[in-house]
Amino acid sequence: MECRATISVAGDEELICAAFLPEKKGLKAERAHYTVRKGKGMVVFEVSAEDSVAFRAAVNAITKMLSVIEKVKKV
Repeated sequence: MECRATISVAGDEELICAAFLPEKKGLKAERAHYTVRKGKGMVVFEVSAEDSVAFRAAVNAITKMLSVIEKVKKV
């Protein structure tokens, strides 16, 4: 089962893009991958995976980094 999603994050595009800079071209694992790009006033993640477990892992990686960014902004 192939899984796909587009995640759009509004907010501090520069900070989010800088945090994901090491993965500018996105994560490319054997079963899942995602790309990161700037959209109109937001950052857009395109996630694709071969199965639901790999999909969840890719989405978790994105959301964990976004949580870190959010916590750092509060400090």
